[in-house]
Amino acid sequence: MSAHAPDPATPPADDAPDPLDPLARERAHLTASRSALRAMREDVQALDIRDVTANWVNAAVLEAQIEDRIKALADLAHTPLFFGRLDYLHPVGADEAEGGEGERFYIGRRHVHDAEGDPMVIDWRAPASQPFYRASKKDPLDVGLRRRFGYTAGDITAYEDEHLSDPAETARSSKLLQAEIERPRVGPMRDIVATIQPEQDEIVRSGLGGTVCVQGGPGTGKTAVGLHRVAYLLYAHRERLARTGTLVIGPNASFLHYIEQVLPALGELEVKQATVDDLVASVDVRGTDPAPAAVIKGDARMAEVLRRAVRSHVTPPTEPVVVVRGSRRWRVPVYELEEMVEQLLARDMRYGAAREALPQRIAHAVLVRMEEAGEAPDDRVQDAVARNPAVKAAVKAVWPPVDPAKLVLRLLSDADFLAAHAEDVLTPDEQKTILWTKPVRSAKSAKWSAADAVLIDEAGDLIARTHSLGHVVLDEAQDLSPMQYRAVGRRCSTGSATVLGDLAQGTTPWATANWTDALRHLGKTDAVVEELTAGFRVPREVIAYASRLLPSIAPGLAEVASVRESPGSLSVRPVPGPAEPAGSTGLSDLDAAGPAEPAGSTGLSDLDAAVVAACVESLAHEGSTGLIAADARIPALREALTAAGLPYLSPGEETTAEARLTLVPASLAKGLEYDYVVLDEPAAVVDGEPDERTGLRRLYVALTRAVSGLIVLHATELPGPLSAT
Repeated sequence: MSAHAPDPATPPADDAPDPLDPLARERAHLTASRSALRAMREDVQALDIRDVTANWVNAAVLEAQIEDRIKALADLAHTPLFFGRLDYLHPVGADEAEGGEGERFYIGRRHVHDAEGDPMVIDWRAPASQPFYRASKKDPLDVGLRRRFGYTAGDITAYEDEHLSDPAETARSSKLLQAEIERPRVGPMRDIVATIQPEQDEIVRSGLGGTVCVQGGPGTGKTAVGLHRVAYLLYAHRERLARTGTLVIGPNASFLHYIEQVLPALGELEVKQATVDDLVASVDVRGTDPAPAAVIKGDARMAEVLRRAVRSHVTPPTEPVVVVRGSRRWRVPVYELEEMVEQLLARDMRYGAAREALPQRIAHAVLVRMEEAGEAPDDRVQDAVARNPAVKAAVKAVWPPVDPAKLVLRLLSDADFLAAHAEDVLTPDEQKTILWTKPVRSAKSAKWSAADAVLIDEAGDLIARTHSLGHVVLDEAQDLSPMQYRAVGRRCSTGSATVLGDLAQGTTPWATANWTDALRHLGKTDAVVEELTAGFRVPREVIAYASRLLPSIAPGLAEVASVRESPGSLSVRPVPGPAEPAGSTGLSDLDAAGPAEPAGSTGLSDLDAAVVAACVESLAHEGSTGLIAADARIPALREALTAAGLPYLSPGEETTAEARLTLVPASLAKGLEYDYVVLDEPAAVVDGEPDERTGLRRLYVALTRAVSGLIVLHATELPGPLSAT
């Protein structure tokens, strides 16, 4: 492998590239590619559709498509148009026996062609681009040369070559690849299209027909892999997914805001984003459940309770139906009505669909009698009979309409109704745990919890089928309850899914224990489970320190093997204070004294002052800094930062070159990353959760948000697993 930086020699006076300077030639190709992309965009902008549309509806649709195409062809000045090059030994797709000179392809985020239609940049998702990620010295895939480019502000500044088919060249790690992975993070999450690894690429390019579950520890790139898989599927199955839709589900709004620019940077603008709470938002959530109640409400057994409660509204008929048409009366006896109801119940149809089918069955029975009497009724007569007042009254009595919210309201407020339908499903104590203690007048006035909303969504699906999408990405999936998995599964019942998570980072009382159960609740038992264990983001020292918690929070789970060794990236510092006498040495070799307090910190507690000083220290480096603390500590730290004159952002607010410090409650840290992290009082993070295991998992999340450096500050004793050596 050979690397090349700019030649300091003065370039030629004219604009033509020096034919002997490879870097100049690559820069010239970049300039030409940008010009070609601009021409492609101008061609679309110049389209005149006035004479090609039949009506205003077609015109509006076509105009929207053109606008989307114009947006997709935007040239992002600070984003490299291409990041690699492949020189093939033979023509792509040709038999080796045919001979011929190999082709050269520039690999980038989108396809760019010149005025003749010849490609100048190949989309990274195209088959010809795949060897950029998969080729190796052992299996070069007919690639003679792989070139990676280094960029600064969108301009090529260096390149690095791998001669994959040259036996004399030994395989080495890529410095440009490493530099791209370690590049400071300011702003929202970036794509990893230039740094996708072979094991990640296999997941990215897996087919649309199957569901993939990715277990990945911190820094393994599972979120980026999931987003790039969406981009790949949209490339490979655009028409199908344009009809059926694609959705990315994240744990909270802050996380979704953090990742929202990844797909647009890859040219994909139509993918929707939501949280699970957004999906089930049919009622206004204004209440919260104690953890024991939330766990029971999220249990999959509640689906059976709801199914029984919905079906309980069906009442056996007690009177015949008599339909009057003109001078004649047609009678359908009770026993025949009972048979219809029993048949519909046996088919286990959705409640609403069966309710719509019943009047048609009654009408059909009437038409049979008409034909037996010599009449010749048609479909219009059957529809008219189905709408007959007598038929409608009978259906309402036998199969009345059910409102999902009112049904759940009755289950949670009527002990007898709940007991009748939870018999042998929930214990009496469990029933008592989820019952509301105060009566509620109506569904609108109820203080619904997030778990209640999921129950209402389940009830709604029992009544009418939920619309299914073509593909759903579910991130941080380990935190979902079985009922939440079912809610997501309904949204991809006829499509596929990409499930992303880390069992060690499950921080809800109902967090899943294994992916087998989770995928069963999701309705995707045939999913393939892949495990990513190579870490690219978190430094080796940091992940090794955090992994001390794994035996306590996820026994048997493989530790992430970080490829990044960064000496000095971890500093664990005791803070002398009321909880720890001065002179305490804490963690010996892992501890280090912090810098002096900054001016303006007078009046702060020792811990708060140390935190402010650590933030100042971290901000001296390039990139973003996250101050992570237990939720209960956030108000005090707000005051400390304000008193010290340090401006800060909240999670979800975009970091910029001027605002690089974010104050992050531990409950919102999952999925986020910062170049430098200051972690305040680990014991407080653990104590902020309802049980120790959940608290240690929350701490594991907080410890693994750093890309370049982590400072841990503690005035009280560290949690036991961290103190172990």
